[in-house]
Amino acid sequence: MTQRVNDRPRPPRPDLCRRPKGGFGWLDSRLIRDHWVARIGPNATAVLVLLAVAADGRGSSYWGRAKMTRTLRISRSQLDTALSTLLRHRLVALRPWRAGHPDGVWQLLPIPGDEHSTAETAPTPTGDDLSSILRSLGLNPS
Repeated sequence: MTQRVNDRPRPPRPDLCRRPKGGFGWLDSRLIRDHWVARIGPNATAVLVLLAVAADGRGSSYWGRAKMTRTLRISRSQLDTALSTLLRHRLVALRPWRAGHPDGVWQLLPIPGDEHSTAETAPTPTGDDLSSILRSLGLNPS
């Protein structure tokens, strides 16, 4: 069972909750300035924007993959590849609704390299951990 905070599912990485600064909201200008948009490609960028627009005050979104594919008008395969890219680059985290479930709580993470981020001190997943996560989501880790 997913732990709940204030009657909402707990984000997968509560130690890395983003804190919007100034007026930018959930989309940090460094996504462009530091070439993240170019690195992750157009589909992952579209998914990141969708998750940002749908995010609550903690940067968490509860949209399922079916709803994302309909909204973005991309295939499930394209969506899975985009989400895998965002996970691999540590721009998002996922807490599945239950083991092996492809959907759950998606959380926007601080931009890697952010001096205000606690990501450097937080445990980082190993390649084996990430591969296990991707396999549990029905993705083929490459």
